[in-house]
Amino acid sequence: MRIGIACFPTYGGSGIVATELAHLLSKKHELHLISYDRPVRLGEETEFTFHKVELLSYPLFDRVPCCYSLALISKLCDVITSHNLDIVHAHYAVPNATSAYLAKKICNDAVKTVTTLHGTDSYLVGSHPSYKAVTQFSMQNSDALTAVSEYLRTRTLQDFSITRDIEVIPNFVDPQRFRRLDRNREEKILCHSSNFRPIKRIPDIIHAFNIISKETNSRLLFIGDGPERPKVEKMVADLGLSARVDFLGYVQDVEEVVGMSDLFFLPSEDESFGLAALEAMSCEVPVIATKVGGLKEIVSHGIDGYLAEVGDVKAIAQFALEIVTDSSRQREFGRNARQKVLKKYAPDKIRARYEKLYEKTLYTSTVQ
Repeated sequence: MRIGIACFPTYGGSGIVATELAHLLSKKHELHLISYDRPVRLGEETEFTFHKVELLSYPLFDRVPCCYSLALISKLCDVITSHNLDIVHAHYAVPNATSAYLAKKICNDAVKTVTTLHGTDSYLVGSHPSYKAVTQFSMQNSDALTAVSEYLRTRTLQDFSITRDIEVIPNFVDPQRFRRLDRNREEKILCHSSNFRPIKRIPDIIHAFNIISKETNSRLLFIGDGPERPKVEKMVADLGLSARVDFLGYVQDVEEVVGMSDLFFLPSEDESFGLAALEAMSCEVPVIATKVGGLKEIVSHGIDGYLAEVGDVKAIAQFALEIVTDSSRQREFGRNARQKVLKKYAPDKIRARYEKLYEKTLYTSTVQ
């Protein structure tokens, strides 16, 4: 098949999954990745073609978000006609699904469209009054529609007037890349990776670590960057934790940090899936997360990690201490986590599900 994937290039899960899926699919199919910049996990050498969406620099467009949508439509039309695409797979509904739909119509329905919902594109950005009608229309009129978790599927059907089926195809992780790394040290490494948005509740991690660090020889590593980072850095300094907390920024080979960790935190207010948690689990790193959204589908409480109520810093700290002070429990949780990844979230399993969906979409009209 000839497949085009439209995605955002940023550090968030949707762009990462789209890029990794492109790598997977390009082993058997002709792949074209379309975005306004090179995605963070694209790499310098790829088996597929990257098409950059060029934006017009014009003062009138400085505060008009539709300029990217229009540029993306034009680029998609160019790639569809130049490479005779069979499928355009839009990751993140706003504006990628809308742009894919319009590009299809401009090209006289010469291509099928698939939309994958990742979370905030549905229940945050997409449900905003400024975007809801067009987001709903784009989802309803995709030839196929998927969500990365049962939670996201249910919430989308609740929030939008969608009469079509939404197939759940979860995210995946490469277990050959994300695996346990050998290390000899007494210091326990605790880790978090995100885009530092308020919804991630990073201050809860700091407060929990303030408790943990008093009882263990431990270090906290932060991967990523974003609007909350200055606030978090100040918190760390005010609590006198600067010598035991490291801010690594964006890390290209994130598996090298996660793979040597002993514990991973993801105490979010909401998560449609939780790709960072899955990457940690693949590395045999137990996860402490919150009882929200798709995280409840990934982490099994007391088996491969723990689930706490949102904002319950004491429980987060207590769960962390139970893991890092008990090596046998840490190893057991880690083994269970990796086995779950191998059984349910391995790349070949997810690729096969997308290929089956593409084939069904090509030969059956699924727009309802």
